[in-house]
Amino acid sequence: MSTPNKDLEKVEVRVKWDPSPHGEPANDLDIIAATYPAGEPYGSPAYLVHFDSRAPDGTITLNRDSRTGQGLGYDEVMTLELGRVSEAYSRVVVGVAIQQRDGHKTFGAIENTGVQIREGYTILSEDDFSGVGTATAAVVAEFVRDSSGIWRFHDSVRGFDGDADAFAAAMGSRSFGE
Repeated sequence: MSTPNKDLEKVEVRVKWDPSPHGEPANDLDIIAATYPAGEPYGSPAYLVHFDSRAPDGTITLNRDSRTGQGLGYDEVMTLELGRVSEAYSRVVVGVAIQQRDGHKTFGAIENTGVQIREGYTILSEDDFSGVGTATAAVVAEFVRDSSGIWRFHDSVRGFDGDADAFAAAMGSRSFGE
């Protein structure tokens, strides 16, 4: 089917942050993507993609994973090939969670945080997490396939306070985001 609307094909979600000060526990931020079935776009995710995993069909992959924030530029990068995602799925929610293994840490406690979402050279969204400084995790993007099969991007950074497991379970629910 031909349409004049431009569809999102391949999107990158990139996160950066500074390492923790010497002698303190490492700052570890993780990108998490949750894919939802077309029949239940606000139910439980069909699958999650995060460190040590990828989409079963290879359409969502974590290309770069950092446990410390050391390095130049973006420390963690996830690619979503939306153009290849099965029609069985109609929604993908992407979030960023701070690992809490060494105590409670929020975005406001980590220097120079940032997230960028882009397709090719086009920047769809950028944020520095300052609006969710007291949160331990945040939804940073939502991609929804409309009835014509076109993927739409919803730009919104919404904070969450809790561990990564609780965040992954709640990040795509109506009560959390809607």
